[in-house]
Amino acid sequence: MIHVRSDLSPSALNSKIQALFTASAQKLNSLEASWNPAQGAPVFTIDGKYTSRGWTEWTQGFQFGASILQFDATGYKAFLNAGRDHTVRLMAPHITHVGVHDHGFNNVSTYGNLLRLMNEGVIEDNPWERRYYELALMCSGAVQAMRWSRTAQGGGYIYSFNGPHSLFVDTIRSLRALAVSHKLGHVLMGENDRRISLLDRLVQHADSTARYSVYYGEGRDIYDLRGRTVHESIFNTNDGNFRCPSTQQGYTPFTTWTRGLAWAMCGFAEQLEYIETISDEELQPFGGREAITAMMRRAAEATCDFYIENSPTDGIPYWDTGAPNLHKLGDWASCPSDPFNPHEPVDSSAAAIGAQGLLRLGRYLKNERYWQAGLTVCDSLFAEPYLSSDPAHQGLLLHSVYHRPNGWDRAPGADGVPRGEACMWGDYHAREVALYLLRIIENRPYLRFWSESK
Repeated sequence: MIHVRSDLSPSALNSKIQALFTASAQKLNSLEASWNPAQGAPVFTIDGKYTSRGWTEWTQGFQFGASILQFDATGYKAFLNAGRDHTVRLMAPHITHVGVHDHGFNNVSTYGNLLRLMNEGVIEDNPWERRYYELALMCSGAVQAMRWSRTAQGGGYIYSFNGPHSLFVDTIRSLRALAVSHKLGHVLMGENDRRISLLDRLVQHADSTARYSVYYGEGRDIYDLRGRTVHESIFNTNDGNFRCPSTQQGYTPFTTWTRGLAWAMCGFAEQLEYIETISDEELQPFGGREAITAMMRRAAEATCDFYIENSPTDGIPYWDTGAPNLHKLGDWASCPSDPFNPHEPVDSSAAAIGAQGLLRLGRYLKNERYWQAGLTVCDSLFAEPYLSSDPAHQGLLLHSVYHRPNGWDRAPGADGVPRGEACMWGDYHAREVALYLLRIIENRPYLRFWSESK
């Protein structure tokens, strides 16, 4: 269980945040100098060098978005220029990619960050450039919303790249694509010119995720622990009935893959913030503010509680709370994480994502426990052995895991346990949560994934 520190504040972490962005600059420059876009998007490091890994191209937005975050944090325009140029030159296929559920990852991290900075007055407001970013985001949200399956209960979900039967918990964070597109006044046009509300699909997908991907200790099955999540929910596409839990990257459907848990924590927390900006009139056709907020809050609180209660004392989780060799670590939840243990890997990328969920939910609810837990996780992440200070290593956040069941992660020792490597989403989210706190320290505008048009 996390030993939540009450003595921490954003300002107390400032020196660590500055060190993170100093290291980040060197890592970004190294990757920029060595990466050939023809290789595909960088995914994770092997021996400290970023390499690609074919599955889907879901990490390119994190690569270029990281440079934009670096500019946001430091003001160095070389990073803005790199992020903007790569976005314009290479990200267009992601806007109309009909085969993935990752639009919020790729396009909001790039076009979305650029539009946000323009709306904040941080970069010059060029009308044609603005319209370009807006059009990209409007199209991305609509394309994401096309991947739609209906449930027997009358709702629906954005299906994963596995196909129409598959609801991934990850996609709750990719809802930001629909949210931004709706904010820009866009709709999805269907057959016979039917106007399909992106807000409606956002709410329905969040409800399906809260209903099927999150557990509440109500006896759904014998492994029903409040707050645990399942990576994948399987539906019968003939009638829309839920059939069973499943997983792609966790240990089993009845244990909790911690990065999936973190996606839920962060996704629900930021959607609660987003729903606050939508009028009662807009929300009424989709259940109304009270019901929508209650659904999202229930899921956010349950998952954040589970994370706090089922992580090591420093807040850095192991890759799955039911991993088969965790028992060999003894009372692992009563000790700090150990990325060098010979039995099971930690996943620092889950911590970077989950920390932001804890912070956002804590601020939204004015709840000190969640807020201080988020700071506790960040205090651990922003230092060794997790923050990489080795200039020869291209990764920023060490000891992450991509796909443990498939054996994709480099395990350098004879024990077969992955360690010492970084991944693109872990590095991006370390920068994002650090920027989140830095803006609070510097009394700058609160960091959101959307921004209001001027």
